[in-house]
Amino acid sequence: MRLTPRRLFAAAAILIAAAPFSSFASTAEMTTAATRFLKALEPAQRTQAVLSLTAPEREKWFFVPIKRDGLPLKEMSAVQRELALALLRSGLSQRGAARAETIMTLENVLREIEKDPVKRDPALYYVTLFGDPAKAPWGWRFEGHHLSLNFTIFDAEHVSVTPSFFGTNPAEVRDGPRKGTRVLAEEEDLGLAFVNSLDAAQRAVAVLPGKAPNEILTSNKARVDPLAPAGLAASTLTAPQRAQLRALLQLYFTRYQAEIADPALAAATVANLDSLHFAWVGALDRSAGHYYRIQGETFVVEFDNTQNSANHIHSVWRNFSGDFGHDVLAEHYARDHAKKS
Repeated sequence: MRLTPRRLFAAAAILIAAAPFSSFASTAEMTTAATRFLKALEPAQRTQAVLSLTAPEREKWFFVPIKRDGLPLKEMSAVQRELALALLRSGLSQRGAARAETIMTLENVLREIEKDPVKRDPALYYVTLFGDPAKAPWGWRFEGHHLSLNFTIFDAEHVSVTPSFFGTNPAEVRDGPRKGTRVLAEEEDLGLAFVNSLDAAQRAVAVLPGKAPNEILTSNKARVDPLAPAGLAASTLTAPQRAQLRALLQLYFTRYQAEIADPALAAATVANLDSLHFAWVGALDRSAGHYYRIQGETFVVEFDNTQNSANHIHSVWRNFSGDFGHDVLAEHYARDHAKKS
């Protein structure tokens, strides 16, 4: 059998998927971090921070600066705050944690720009636990302006991390002591590099007409259905182009620990290979608004930089059937109900 570029790409992805992996290390670390955080709370704080796994609040998520159910960093002691950040880091890779914590500090930049110390506060990020970390399934959320991280732990080897939202305003800090800071530079630069690497015929298919949308199309809905297939099919790409697309997609998954990221990337590039599409709308450089999405049969990644004269980024990873662990939890509760019948 001749090894075509498509077969080489699929074979490499299958090898990744077949490699032994376990989320045990990351789920154990999250459980330990959550338990330590809870033990450090006062009873009233614990009541505020912990909700039922079935609470409607668990499937509400936002990326704007509003009050949330949960315990904000602002109402924690220094020790409690450090334990909350330890929980945040337990679910993310070093790279992902650095991005998340830098996003939080950009509230200080916005405070100076907007002269609004009340609305723009890096301590207005909320920790919420759903259920009991000592008894799976359980979940936790770390959320505030431009950051929504939603974890559902089913058992030692299975965890869901979508919806996963990282945003940044400014996308590039253009003045002051932090001038030049670009938290999501890779996501933007690799997207631009990929679309500009396409030949004229490919670009005619990948680049959709019209103005880039002002917001990610999936918004903050609790459930999202697949968007209409659009753009350039991954099956038509050359091997180097597929490697470029995979490197771009990898940025969204490797925000999380390797035990989570590796199987997610493998699934995205194997199960979704025949349906994988890349679409771009807007400017082909950073001078004006631009948007892209990578969509497969089971997931979508969106990137949008249009607001504030193309200096305000939103990016998201969604799972069509598994956001908030919905598919696996539904099976869990169905089995549990069957046992009690």
